[in-house]
Amino acid sequence: MAKRNASRGIVSRDQWAAQIAALDETRSASRPRRAPITAGRIVAAALGVVEAEGFDALTMRRVAAALQASPGALYVHVRDKAELDDLMIAELCSQVTLPVPDPAQWKAQAIDVCRQLRDQYLRYPEIWRATLAAAPHSLETLRINEGLLAILLAGEVPLPAAAWAIDAAFLYVGAYSVMSPRRNTDQDTDGQVIDRAELIERFRMLPPDRFPNMVAYAQELTSGEGHDRFDFTLGLLLGGLTPATS
Repeated sequence: MAKRNASRGIVSRDQWAAQIAALDETRSASRPRRAPITAGRIVAAALGVVEAEGFDALTMRRVAAALQASPGALYVHVRDKAELDDLMIAELCSQVTLPVPDPAQWKAQAIDVCRQLRDQYLRYPEIWRATLAAAPHSLETLRINEGLLAILLAGEVPLPAAAWAIDAAFLYVGAYSVMSPRRNTDQDTDGQVIDRAELIERFRMLPPDRFPNMVAYAQELTSGEGHDRFDFTLGLLLGGLTPATS
């Protein structure tokens, strides 16, 4: 009987069990494994939430849901929401390229750094508000400060003025990144978008005896395309800096 079974290719019970176990191992190996939770993944997920849903939607619980993890798993790597805010700003700052300071181009270089930071902030709606609870203190944030300071000092801007100008520039970039999208999507009570043409018409509807200049210069008051006003304001801010040797 044993010879007959062997000739028919019938395996023993132990061999059969081994084949079944090997089949289960193959299935387990082919099943995608969930990536481990890391601080980098938490920050990436948080930025994804902000980009898709806005800063108000960001909570530790919401990030945990995006990662298909428990909130407790996040706190192993990120202390609290404040630290997450700081890590997100650090990640955005890491995307900014700093130039080698050029004394002949210091104003243009400083404006370009601010433009890069503005674009990072605009990608993630109102994320600049993450800096309001506490001043960012990550190494990447300090890298931007160091880079701007090196640029202004290369232009021979006095140190106190350079320090204050950098602080003012950061505040303006942040405020602009919050307010600019709001201005572009303003709506009236009927849900109608108030674009430039509509705003001009509303200015011209004002009583000329009480608002003579706004009526007369409605076109000029609403002028500017894209980030023209951003560049104008930074130009004024930096243009007011006087090199120490002048």
